[in-house]
Amino acid sequence: MFKPKYQLTPKILANISQIERFYGQLEAIQTPLKLELDVEKHNLIQSSYISNSVEGNPLSYLEVSNLLLGDRVPANRNEKEVRNYFDILKKLGNYAHQKLSVSQVIEAHRELLTGTNDEIAGRLRNKKIVVGRYKSLEGKTKLLIKHNPPFHRSGQIENALKELLNWVSEEKEIPAVIKTGIFHHQFVYLHPFEDGNGRICRIFTALILLSSGYLINKYFVLDDWYDIDRILYSDKLHTADSGDKTEWLEYFTDGIKYSLQSALSRYSTSFESMNFENRPTTKEKEVLKIFGIQREVTASELAIKLGVSRQQAHSLLASLINKGFVSKKGLTKSSYYFLKKRGERV
Repeated sequence: MFKPKYQLTPKILANISQIERFYGQLEAIQTPLKLELDVEKHNLIQSSYISNSVEGNPLSYLEVSNLLLGDRVPANRNEKEVRNYFDILKKLGNYAHQKLSVSQVIEAHRELLTGTNDEIAGRLRNKKIVVGRYKSLEGKTKLLIKHNPPFHRSGQIENALKELLNWVSEEKEIPAVIKTGIFHHQFVYLHPFEDGNGRICRIFTALILLSSGYLINKYFVLDDWYDIDRILYSDKLHTADSGDKTEWLEYFTDGIKYSLQSALSRYSTSFESMNFENRPTTKEKEVLKIFGIQREVTASELAIKLGVSRQQAHSLLASLINKGFVSKKGLTKSSYYFLKKRGERV
């Protein structure tokens, strides 16, 4: 039975608290659907760029952006790698309510490597490998081994992977961000495939967060954290190879906290870049704050709360309807107003 070893240090507990606070702030932001879609598109492109770049893909962010926004057929292996990753991310939500399985991981790996490494696409590793990087030392190039996976036969790997995925699905007591961080390291530690392990790991890290209620890729991405110092990301991962995942979990929760802060800043910047006519005025922002406390409001109630006339309240609400923030129910004096759900805003 898989039983991870770690400690909930004061740093990890503080990070979890801040993560919940930042995510709550992110969810509370009221934005038009167009802005949400723009941010989500940016997140998917950024994630596709960084996750492949970390593994050595030479395409620049501009090249990746042009490829994915242009929706054209990839012209070479590097472009195909990025397109495959992007296509998997786009449909991640389809799997959010399914139990994790080995077949799910294998299918994702097949999709990821199709057209770039067909011989091993969708096949668990069945050979001995070591993980490291080449470095020039005293005029000679040597392989610095960072990790020797525990299993080298596909049957052993499949059993260990099944045990890990069952633990993720069945464990309900551990905070979601901790469980996700444990999965992230353990998957890389098992190194189930000959190639593509890092990308598949980051895809399923996003899926586990998504299944736990964190709308990753829609609101935020983790890849920007890994991209700050790629060597540190690798080094921190391997601190857990000896068994204790505490140091890695401190780094991992630091990353989620950082990514949420970045997302909040990005929304603020994007909000300011909206067309002037679509931005809420200062008074309209006060109205939106009221909706954050009270789900439904009549024009009369709003007039009292803001200290304005009923006519002014109607004018504010009409403007917010036109900007895509608010909907109206009813046609008589008994009508009321409510915030549009994120997916309904226009």
